[in-house]
Parts: sequence; C-alpha cells; structure tokens
Amino acid sequence: MTQSSPYKSTGGLLRIMRAFGYSLQGLGAAWRHEAAFRQETVLAAILVPLGLWLGDTAVERLLLAGAPVLVLAVELLNSAIETLADAISTDHHPLLGRAKDIGSAAVLLTLLLAGGAWAAVLAPRWWPS
Repeated sequence: MTQSSPYKSTGGLLRIMRAFGYSLQGLGAAWRHEAAFRQETVLAAILVPLGLWLGDTAVERLLLAGAPVLVLAVELLNSAIETLADAISTDHHPLLGRAKDIGSAAVLLTLLLAGGAWAAVLAPRWWPS
C-alpha cells in the first residue's frame, strides 16, 4: 500500500492559491539566478506584443506570440534541472553533466522552433512566391 506524501496538498481553493504563489516564487528565483531566463524574458517582452501586432490571423498571432513563451517555459525546466543537479553535487559527474546538456538541447530546439515559426509566418510577406 502506498502512503501519500505529507508534502502534497489535498486540493481546493487554498491549494490553487498556494500553487500560484509557488509559481511566482519560481519566476522570481529564475529571474534572480538565471541570466538566460532574464535575456529570454526581455526578448519575449518585445516579441510577444510584436507577434500579436504582426499576426494577421489568430493562428499567426498564437504562433508568433506563443513561441517566445514556450522558450521561457522550456528554459524554466532547464533551469530546474540544472539547479537540482547542482544541489546533488557541484563536482563533475557524467550523468549530471548529461542531464544539464539534455536540458540545454531542449532550449536550443525550442529556440529553433520559435525562429522557424517566425520565419514561416513572416517570410512569405517579404518574399512572396
């Protein structure tokens, strides 16, 4: 028989409020401690409104504005992996290094996806076929 964790909440409005607070704490921690997150946040602060303005349809606006937000989400996950790895050990360990590298690769792929989304939406306007 499995026991439930004493750290898990049971639900309700209080759980939602606490979860929101934890999320804000996470955003604050990422802003304070992660230079890449700060850089990508500044970029997103520019690209999201620009994407909403440049998109002609709801789908285009979603692609242009959503891509930078997706980059931020993946960067947060990568930062969480790196933080957890560093909490385990700051000594070189091949598996911890691999975990960090895989997280970094996820950010790279998301950045390429974002660039591709912007190119796919905007390139036909500048170079019509």
